[in-house]
Amino acid sequence: MHYFLYKDGELFCEDVSVKTIAKKVGTPFYIYSYKTLTRHFSVFDDAFKKIPHLICYSCKANANVALLSVIRKLGGGADIVSGGELFKALHAGIQGNKIVFSGVGKTKEEIQFAIQSKILMLNIESEGEIEVIRDVAKDMKQKIPISIRVNPEIDPKTHPYITTGLKRNKFGILWTDALRLYKNIAKDPFLLPVGISSHIGSQILEIEPFVEAVKCLKKMFFKLKRTGISLRYIDIGGGLGITYKDELPPSPREYARAIARILKSTGLTLILEPGRILVGNSGIFITKLLYVKRTPEKNFYIVDGAMNDLVRPAFYNAYHEIVPVIESTNNQHIKVDVVGPICESGDFFAKDRKLPSLTPGHLIAILGAGAYGFSMSSNYNSRRRVAEVLVKDRDFYIIRKRESLKDLLRGESIPSFLEV
Repeated sequence: MHYFLYKDGELFCEDVSVKTIAKKVGTPFYIYSYKTLTRHFSVFDDAFKKIPHLICYSCKANANVALLSVIRKLGGGADIVSGGELFKALHAGIQGNKIVFSGVGKTKEEIQFAIQSKILMLNIESEGEIEVIRDVAKDMKQKIPISIRVNPEIDPKTHPYITTGLKRNKFGILWTDALRLYKNIAKDPFLLPVGISSHIGSQILEIEPFVEAVKCLKKMFFKLKRTGISLRYIDIGGGLGITYKDELPPSPREYARAIARILKSTGLTLILEPGRILVGNSGIFITKLLYVKRTPEKNFYIVDGAMNDLVRPAFYNAYHEIVPVIESTNNQHIKVDVVGPICESGDFFAKDRKLPSLTPGHLIAILGAGAYGFSMSSNYNSRRRVAEVLVKDRDFYIIRKRESLKDLLRGESIPSFLEV
């Protein structure tokens, strides 16, 4: 459920007109609903209330510090994959002991930062990483809590670009290697094995892959316990899908019921890393129709938003529902490609989509854009990154200003021999 609704033919976010926000900030821009995000978090959290758990929001979905502050206010932590995400999570007030650090390419500097921040644990993804962490821990004279991200070799049946738990993927460590590494870690004076982790993919629409992965981790946990290695945490990642079109993902309650049943005898604290399911349908992208272009083969709606703002359709051929901000009264629909100004044929939001007949100047909303929208945006074609707005009840707040032209030059310089 979300709080983007039509009132008298006009799209609102909670109790604020989208058109009103557009007049204030210009287009294109992102809008997030505070009420939707808090509701999604509360429903997800409540589903697991019968077992010890910690929700570590996946920052990669959307790392705006205002949204991270909402997560902190609700009692959540953070799943991070970079030093930058760690910095932002801490800036938003999330405590270090509620942060887990995943990712295959942690640098020495990022590891040092994580240790200094006293995070809950580092999720290890390669044998080489263990060596670097050991060296850093030894230099800092600190015992470091770690977990191994085990690759359970389970097919989540999702887009191949967002599958992460198969042997061919770059993520995680195979169990045969992980068992040996756990034994070595347990003997190390500077490494403390506290958890076991996995993450099998994103936008997963069935419970079975999660169930198989958790059963696999449970079996590994008890095998480690028999060797004298006792863990405190089991991190099952995120990946539960949402509805973009006509998908029917499991509810958090169904998901929790299946997972809790498997883990109830372990005594472990469950760590969850939801991202998309919390913020995906909490945000929309607003763009303005610039031109209607008709050719013998195609009709085009050319808008001021582009693939640099929301890359998912171009990158994954992902579907996002598209609706007019002001409902059309003529009931006419045409088949169009919705495209942006970027100099790429892949710059599109929809192809051959049946949409209301609109004229230049109309505002268009692209739904389900809260996750992997702004966080994957860029300055390609020297386009300024857009504004972000948070709505709460009758008020709205600009939580990121639109970049200025001068921002495009930030960090760049002209060598003296090239100066005019």
